[in-house]
Amino acid sequence: MNDVSVIILTHNEEKHIERCIRSLLLFTDKIFIVDSGSTDRTVAIAESLGANVVHNPWITYAVQFNFGIDHTPFSTQWLMRMDADEYVTPELANEIKQSIAGLANETTGIYVKRRVMFMNQWIRHGDYYPIWLLRLWRREKGICEELWMDEHIKLSEGQTVQFKNDIVDHNLNNLTWWTQKHNNYAIREVIDLLDIKYNFTEAERVIPKLFGTQDQRKRFLKLKYASLPLFTRPFAYFLYRYFVKLGFLDGKKGLIWHFLQGLWYRFLVDAKIYEVYHRVGKDKQDIIEFFRNEYGKDLSTVQNRPVEVRQ
Repeated sequence: MNDVSVIILTHNEEKHIERCIRSLLLFTDKIFIVDSGSTDRTVAIAESLGANVVHNPWITYAVQFNFGIDHTPFSTQWLMRMDADEYVTPELANEIKQSIAGLANETTGIYVKRRVMFMNQWIRHGDYYPIWLLRLWRREKGICEELWMDEHIKLSEGQTVQFKNDIVDHNLNNLTWWTQKHNNYAIREVIDLLDIKYNFTEAERVIPKLFGTQDQRKRFLKLKYASLPLFTRPFAYFLYRYFVKLGFLDGKKGLIWHFLQGLWYRFLVDAKIYEVYHRVGKDKQDIIEFFRNEYGKDLSTVQNRPVEVRQ
């Protein structure tokens, strides 16, 4: 097996976890799962396939994933990030097996393409493919950004390469689950956008660059997006994605995807930001207190929260 271990965060992922792990077993048997209290068969399935599972209470994705980096039981040279509803294509598994050992020492990160599936259809347009993500990095050279949303792996040094093949993001839950999930995502997105303006934390982040890597460009564009007027920017983004970036070529299922993910979700985020301002105004401390009281989220100390583990 390759000198690669994989970190996966789980919570009630019995629909996906076997598919994910079996795709990883094509190139590694070193799979570390940090579970935040699943009540379904997630843990049993993962352990039956040989994964090492620990339990840790959820705070944020970044805190949980960095806990995984710090507490992985494996001493492999390379770490990999996967979500439970993703899987590695056989082509990527073979590419990792054949290529990773021959990379130069100064190469500390590897980008792979993510292929998004929605209602069993590959979303190829609307600026949704290829999405390049840094998913493999050398031990002690990368951490997860301490953000509330759109967290990326941030390298401390070194160069990166791109592999040719894909991971696939294919969630099997229904549309009601999807909308409920994005309603919860919207709270995190609100905090992330407000953090750009109010700087609640001093967390390490990917450096925004228009002509940098895709995650650097995404961060740059998000800063620009955050500066646009509320309720105007969701429509502008949808029109850009659906017409300029040819999202309409994804057909009827693509229309549902681009409308919900590109317009409805972002309009909901702006409505929640408007609600914050309507309820407590625009004072930084009042906003921090609002999220603490309304949602139980401490915006000022996320990166310093203690974590604990139980086997």
